[in-house]
Amino acid sequence: MADITRRLGWRHLRGAPTAHIRHHRGGKLLHDGPGLSFWYRALTAALSEVPVDDRELAMTFHARTADFQDVAVQATVTYRISDPATAAARLDFSIDPDTGVWRGAPLEQLGTLLTETAQQHALDVLARTPLAAALADGVTAVRERIAAGLVGEPRLPGTGIEVVAVRVVALRPEPEVERALRTPAREQIQQEADRATYERRAVAVERERAIAENELASQIELARREEQLVDQRGTNARREAEEGAAADAVRAEAEAARTVRLAEAEATRSVRLARAEAEGAREIGEARAQAQAAWLRVHADVDVATLHALTGTRLAENLPRIDSVTVTPDLLTGLLSRLGARE
Repeated sequence: MADITRRLGWRHLRGAPTAHIRHHRGGKLLHDGPGLSFWYRALTAALSEVPVDDRELAMTFHARTADFQDVAVQATVTYRISDPATAAARLDFSIDPDTGVWRGAPLEQLGTLLTETAQQHALDVLARTPLAAALADGVTAVRERIAAGLVGEPRLPGTGIEVVAVRVVALRPEPEVERALRTPAREQIQQEADRATYERRAVAVERERAIAENELASQIELARREEQLVDQRGTNARREAEEGAAADAVRAEAEAARTVRLAEAEATRSVRLARAEAEGAREIGEARAQAQAAWLRVHADVDVATLHALTGTRLAENLPRIDSVTVTPDLLTGLLSRLGARE
């Protein structure tokens, strides 16, 4: 939309580089070109603004295939107005001199023209194509047919329109048909997924079997080594027992030899002690005999009264201690009688 400024009954228009401005006054063309800027009077000016940039027109329409199935076609047409003068003469691109707004809807008219033309050529090619072929290769065929049809349409150059590109985004069947068509593919995908799952499980089972075999082999090897260890321990224990028995035998022999030596030494000492005791006893006996003989020799010449006195003395020495003695006349008489009788 052009930028229009008001100044004391005059108007100033400043157009964009992508907008072609045509200014007529009194049936004469005063200004013609893109990106213009000029003053004019609103009461005498006739203005047209034709866009010359590339425009995108999205369209969606329904068609029927050769097997009577409905499909939705989504396409985009890129076009430009290559001849602004022709377009301004064929379509109403006039703008309000006070606001710069289009008085009509020229772009909608162009859109309708392009959509109907593209739809006509798409319907023509889809009507001779089955649904399966249309869904498989119909996008390319429809795009080429629409592009060729728009280029060959005589009304578009006569309106000053140039088609730049045509894109067909999608061809979609009805939802029920689309679900039906998706079922085989989904089943195949599910089968592939199941097959992959089974293969993965088979691989997992094989790996578990390999792991179990490795564990069994490890256990067998461990048992074999334990058996070797037990045998080695038995051999070591037997060797230790033999060595211990040999050591005990050596110790027993040494102890026996020591005991024999001790016994011999004890016997020798006992014999010596017995001999010494016997010798001492003999010497003591001889000494006692000599002493007794000497005692007898000494007392042989002593009178009887003296012997009796000595006997009493010896008897008194061997008697227990007597603190007091009571001598009665009867006891003294009897004692004196005995003494006199002995004399």
